[in-house]
Amino acid sequence: MRDAVIVEAVRTPVGKRNGGLSGVHPADLSAHVLRSLAGRTGIDPSVVDDVVWGCVSQIGEQTFDIARTAVLSAGWPETVTGVTVDRQCGSSQQSVHFAAAGLVAGQYDVVVAGGVESMSRVPMGSSIAGADPYGADFTARYGDVRPNQGVGAEMIAERWGFSRTQLDEYSVASHEKAAAAQDEGRFDGQIAPVTLPDGTVVSRDEGIRRGSSVESLAGLKTVFKPEGGVITAGNASQISDGSAALLMMTSEKARELGLTPIVRVHTAVLAGADPVIMLTAPIPATQKALAKSGLRLDEIGAFEVNEAFAPVPLAWLADLGADAKGLNPNGGAIALGHPLGGSGARLMTTLVHHMRDQGVRYGLQTMCEGGGQANATILELL
Repeated sequence: MRDAVIVEAVRTPVGKRNGGLSGVHPADLSAHVLRSLAGRTGIDPSVVDDVVWGCVSQIGEQTFDIARTAVLSAGWPETVTGVTVDRQCGSSQQSVHFAAAGLVAGQYDVVVAGGVESMSRVPMGSSIAGADPYGADFTARYGDVRPNQGVGAEMIAERWGFSRTQLDEYSVASHEKAAAAQDEGRFDGQIAPVTLPDGTVVSRDEGIRRGSSVESLAGLKTVFKPEGGVITAGNASQISDGSAALLMMTSEKARELGLTPIVRVHTAVLAGADPVIMLTAPIPATQKALAKSGLRLDEIGAFEVNEAFAPVPLAWLADLGADAKGLNPNGGAIALGHPLGGSGARLMTTLVHHMRDQGVRYGLQTMCEGGGQANATILELL
């Protein structure tokens, strides 16, 4: 029986907006992690059947099928193809799902899944550029409401009863966990440092704010609901630059190439929910993944639930009843950043390394996505 395994996972550091990676073209960021995968595994890139690459704002420097541009920029053979995927924030997690499906179906033997977003160079929303992406039929169904993720986060906080203090406490904890992971070297094995043209080496995630406190976050203004709102820049994910990639193949191909799989893609599902509140689909996606896998929640040792906004993982935790200690153990997007199209692969890279380093048998990843969708993936340590 064919399967899908991950034999290596690598990412760039996550750069702050206008930070250390802002001068790097997103195709070059992508090429960097592709070269790193080949360098770490010794694989001949000519055996790669395809590169499936997530990217959200496919305009300007990130258009014209950036996956193919990345392959060529990496110096890989012209025979290696690339395709670019948009499932909003889950784009590169969906890339893993497509890659795994291709492996199991026999369409691929070796494939790279990953993604990129340079939000410094291609600002969020650039692909819309003032246009209304919703037509008459959508408006007839949902009225004149135009879905907005920040407003959705406010709706979740109100529906689940989360206070501003609870959200800020969660956010401070994310920074503290990320700082501890960075200090203890837990990210070192997954990061491929980026050397800039002037010789500067960017090797650490730039978004972690040490010494953050609930008191300091309390001074920030709410963004989406000026009166009575709870969402601020402090309890939302950061605008970031970054890329990540995972080398995937069948177990049989790994043996043939002399490579050791780290994890197997055990279960991969999707779920859809209300597109106006938009951010709740990780809850049914997780439930669907557990039902499909036959696993119990308490058998999952680590959870990566993307911190688009603090209410998202908190609502997930409240409804699922998971062990809070297993949730985003190395911090999340509030501290590390959220380079949209690269985030799914970044989360999975972090999860794969955490599972290997800590001996965690099963890990689950899920993330909210534009349009009220979510991917959920269960990985099994090998």
